[in-house]
Amino acid sequence: MFSSIWPSDRRTAKVALSEPRKTKGGLSVDILGVTAFLPGSQIDVKIVKDFDSLFDKCMLFKVLKLNNKRSNVIVSHKAIIEEERQRKKIETLKKLKEGAILHGVVKNITDYGAFIDLGGIDGLLHISDISWGRVTHPSEFFAVGDEIDVIVLKYDEEQKRVTLGYKQKKPDPWSTIDEKYPVGKKIKGKIVNITEYGAFIELEEGLEGLVHISELDWLPKPKHPSKYLSIGETVEAVILKVDKNERRLSLSIKQLKPSPWELVAQRYKIGQKITGKAKSITEFGVFVGLNEGVDGLIHISDISWTKHIKHPSEVIRKGQKVNAVVLSIEPDKERIALGIKQLTPDPWLKEIPERFKLGDEVKCKILRLTDFGIFVEIEGEVEGLIYSSEVIKADEPLKEGDTLLARIIKIDLEDRKIGLSMKNIKTEAQ
Repeated sequence: MFSSIWPSDRRTAKVALSEPRKTKGGLSVDILGVTAFLPGSQIDVKIVKDFDSLFDKCMLFKVLKLNNKRSNVIVSHKAIIEEERQRKKIETLKKLKEGAILHGVVKNITDYGAFIDLGGIDGLLHISDISWGRVTHPSEFFAVGDEIDVIVLKYDEEQKRVTLGYKQKKPDPWSTIDEKYPVGKKIKGKIVNITEYGAFIELEEGLEGLVHISELDWLPKPKHPSKYLSIGETVEAVILKVDKNERRLSLSIKQLKPSPWELVAQRYKIGQKITGKAKSITEFGVFVGLNEGVDGLIHISDISWTKHIKHPSEVIRKGQKVNAVVLSIEPDKERIALGIKQLTPDPWLKEIPERFKLGDEVKCKILRLTDFGIFVEIEGEVEGLIYSSEVIKADEPLKEGDTLLARIIKIDLEDRKIGLSMKNIKTEAQ
């Protein structure tokens, strides 16, 4: 029965289906009607956990042990694999040298790279040598079982280590970056990554550029890049800066659109009336939003001709609709000045000089009490100051909101000031 089977024979046989399929520690194999034992450790060079997947499968085996008396035959498929691997290893070693391009199979993938079976010898393809561009994980490029061509970067014969490259099969795109992508050139690319500080655009395989968040939109405070772009989207941009040594490419999307300040210069003229909403209020003025996405400033001194305003919030609320006039435009400095008081003629030029004369007695409302005098509102129109030396002490202390009579003793049209006195009031004397 065993006359046709010899130790070290290589036989193609089928894993038996007859019961019991599994034996303790292995499988039964049918070799020309002879039942042989295949130990679990001899199935493959790797540990096999799923024996059921092998049933009814024809495989090549090597006879390890034959005992005619006990009708005992032990076979191995692992030995066949090892012999084949050794044969391939000898062939691979003949071709293994730095710069050689070899065909291999992806054997394993890790976070730091992929192990490639070159034929009896494994080589490491590090993640940094997969692509000239960004690689987050090797699984983005390869899967176990993929057949790929790689280039030998280094072979350490003593340590039996092979370092492989994949990106080196193509020229480094950064080597010709200056000639191919000069500053100012318009490009088209695909969004491959979005972060809080900007978006990365792939210009070609292995070459990416960054559009910083400040180069996405002309708005003073751009939104998150994901509000403008999405991964996979194709966009246009312009080259701002090329740093070949640092391998950095700066791009801009907003530069392809007209600057809002260019539009402001085209659409607005000095003296033009505008309407906008108060976006923010500071101690020195009010910022009004314009349709072009920029803010114009109404300085506190340009709110009123006649009233002394301590803070703009006294007369303007955030979000309030504001009418104003353009005072100056400086696109190069990104500034446009607005004024509210300029919507009406300057009363100090004609109205006030005609209305108020030296010696006039006027009705005043107390606005503020200070050490150097009392600020008052004259006839509800203009502010004046009763000098401390011209104040007459009353039986009851004066307070804000009180009304009194005063006499104009000074009118300074150049400095826009009116001085008053509480003394020698004729009406009071009568």
